[in-house]
Amino acid sequence: MYTQLLITELHVKRRIWVYLPNGYDISNKHYPVLYMQDGQNLFEAKTSYSGEWEIDEYLDSIDFSGIVIGIDNGGEKRMNEYNPNNTASHGKGLGKEYLQRVVDILKPYVDAHFRTFSDAKNTAIAGSSMGGLISFYAGLYHPSVFGAVGVFSPSFWLVPNLEEQVSSLAGKPHQQQRYYFYGGGRESANLLSSMESVGEVLKEKSACDITFRIAEKGTHSESSWRKMFPGFYEWLMKPLG
Repeated sequence: MYTQLLITELHVKRRIWVYLPNGYDISNKHYPVLYMQDGQNLFEAKTSYSGEWEIDEYLDSIDFSGIVIGIDNGGEKRMNEYNPNNTASHGKGLGKEYLQRVVDILKPYVDAHFRTFSDAKNTAIAGSSMGGLISFYAGLYHPSVFGAVGVFSPSFWLVPNLEEQVSSLAGKPHQQQRYYFYGGGRESANLLSSMESVGEVLKEKSACDITFRIAEKGTHSESSWRKMFPGFYEWLMKPLG
């Protein structure tokens, strides 16, 4: 099922996908929540622009799934919304405003309308490529909201001073967080090295828990991220079981 969220500051209506686990309607249980970027690609092939992750099929096949919220990207605004930094090639970065809307509007709506565990330990965020970049920033900017972060093939190349930003922002508030970094062996060497470098700085400054996964034959594609999602989700849910 999905609904729409009006983000007035960005003057757009944004479709929000809501996955509820098997048995939700007949139970009184509360569930952890995973927020994900590029909602168009998560659940339906017909709405995807580059391949479906098949998240609902996977979650329907396991018995420990929680709620997943997919946030549609902003189309032509995607490069701006998924980056807090201004760039010469893409213009003004709207990432901080975008994340503030997720934290101040979307999350309270989800917690009010569904049976969630609303604490940071049970709230995660994830995305791939530019979605991986903004998901990383979500953890960096809002450690009291997102206790776990999935960073798939992040576009760290777009932020040449990211290590400096992490060094200045990371600290004690991030200590209880968990980060899952994934890269494909057939992606650029720069992507893998920058991901490792950023992760090392984050761990050094905050002592948070960091996991790196490299798939030897992985590419920068929805099909590779789809294959890696089950392993990420098992990592995400294991401490909560």
